[in-house]
Amino acid sequence: MRVNLLVGGPVELIPQEVVRSRRAETWIAVDHGASLLLEWGILPAAAVGDFDSTSPAEFAQVQRRLAEIETFPPAKDFTDTQLGVKLAIDRYQPAQIDVFGATGGRIDHFLANLYLPLQDYFQNYLDRIRLLDRGNTVSYYRPGAYTITKEADKDYLAFVNLTPVTGLTLPDEKYPLNDWSSTIPFSWSSNRFTAAENHFSFTSGVVAVIQAADRPQG
Repeated sequence: MRVNLLVGGPVELIPQEVVRSRRAETWIAVDHGASLLLEWGILPAAAVGDFDSTSPAEFAQVQRRLAEIETFPPAKDFTDTQLGVKLAIDRYQPAQIDVFGATGGRIDHFLANLYLPLQDYFQNYLDRIRLLDRGNTVSYYRPGAYTITKEADKDYLAFVNLTPVTGLTLPDEKYPLNDWSSTIPFSWSSNRFTAAENHFSFTSGVVAVIQAADRPQG
């Protein structure tokens, strides 16, 4: 089962065609994401957050349409995105969690979302969480050897160690790397696929793989 989250990030970065194509799937709305989903004809299973990005009129409509709304004060231990991912895990134990609207806007918000899977509560789901926007797909990996498949609309490929990492090897990408290690976060950006499928491996740490497009569609 896949659970989708819509966070209230910049609307222009949300791939609306992808969101609408998943109308029949399970959605959890985070803050202003509830209003956006309703606008796009999608009724989320639940909405969570402090709703400080939602106008009173929008929130009244959310209250009329949704059976389950969990509201929190702005001063709280979890971010709104954390609350949404936590709800997805606790309720559904899904095979995959795709988070839309979690990039762009304030950099501190984006970094909080980027590093979310590293936190204790979410670590068991690290490799099942993805961040998606119109130009990027961010996936998370534990140590191992992997095959990755090129997304048709993405031209670029990046390998970003979010923690100290050892043994990062890119054997068949356009710009190969052999047994690289680092004690600090680092982004090997602007790489490319050389085939429909490429491979990579590493022996310790956490690596985010980003497929990116210069001119995103949808």
